Amino acid sequence: MERMSEALQRGAGDDLESRVKRAGGVLTIDLDAIVANWRLVTARLRPGSRCAGVVKADAYGLGMAQVAPALASAGCRRFFVATIDEGLALRTLLPEAEIMVLCGPFAGTEHDFLAHRLLPILNSPQQVADWAQFARRREQPLPAVLHVDTAMSRLGLNFNQAKAVAEDRATLAAVPPALVMSHLACADDPDHPLNSGQLAAFAAARTLFPGIEGSIAASSGIFLGPDWHADWVRPGAALYGLRPTPRSLNPMAQVARLQGRIVQLRDVDEGKTVGYGATHRVVAKARLATVAVGYADGIFRALGNRGCGHVGERRVPLVGRVSMDLVVFDVTGVPADEVRPGGFIDLIGPRQSVDDLARDAHTIGYEVLTALGSRYYRHYLGRTEE
Repeated sequence: MERMSEALQRGAGDDLESRVKRAGGVLTIDLDAIVANWRLVTARLRPGSRCAGVVKADAYGLGMAQVAPALASAGCRRFFVATIDEGLALRTLLPEAEIMVLCGPFAGTEHDFLAHRLLPILNSPQQVADWAQFARRREQPLPAVLHVDTAMSRLGLNFNQAKAVAEDRATLAAVPPALVMSHLACADDPDHPLNSGQLAAFAAARTLFPGIEGSIAASSGIFLGPDWHADWVRPGAALYGLRPTPRSLNPMAQVARLQGRIVQLRDVDEGKTVGYGATHRVVAKARLATVAVGYADGIFRALGNRGCGHVGERRVPLVGRVSMDLVVFDVTGVPADEVRPGGFIDLIGPRQSVDDLARDAHTIGYEVLTALGSRYYRHYLGRTEE
């Protein structure tokens, strides 16, 4: 995180300072930290298990166009996305990667999957039947991933539906399974009985498809232990620095830093109110910093009167409501040379992680990252530093 700050102070590449001066906030993303997190996960795996990369939702809001090539350069060969459009975008970035599409094919998109070498994840008997019919029309077997539901009750074949597929030789000839996968519902709670129950259900489903590779663990599931690693793991959140082990220290490197620009400083007298609804009243003379970010930028309205930022090592409370484009921090007591118009307040950084911000907003780090808006200047450090 220190080198993020240094880069902003000294400029980098094509005069970074001139490129950020128009932005209300700067989002710095460390690609080397993402790669380090992928390698950390890979090093934890049991022998024979391999690590894919989940880059759906624009790499959890941090930029698939930058993140996916960085992971590929480190040796990641298999990627998961949510939608076909994400798969098409990723294929232009990584011509040789294995790309698996979690939502599977919608009617009429089968040719796109084939033309762009995207592997569909089949989540229902209808998707299996439609993909098999497409393969027969093409007069060629078309591999796919079979998703088995082991307790999520969201997507996937139940055991009996999976058994029917396994016993249908014609379907298996048309749709040879490339992978059998499932998804854990409570992996972030290591003591939850559903974890072992899902593992047993997944093992039973895999017996229907002998010799086919399996995958059940995403970020938190990886840290449940080697029994959950199967042949492939699918980290997403952990790659981007979110804590996969809620009851212990975060083993992942922090990836993102978010800094909001100070638009104005103002001194206010005791009793003055701040922001819409006058929800905060200063109890003594105070200095306030108005910062050019708001809920349009992913700073949730729920952070009003409960969130904070940092100026150096000093915590500064967020006061009043978060509005669309602006938020106010109480910087009383911060030395004048440390806070000034045009300067920055850390919203995510060395002293406040994404998970910390999420806690204050009564949400999860996933939502914080994927809500980060388009108005920030995005600065990438590392493999494609600019």
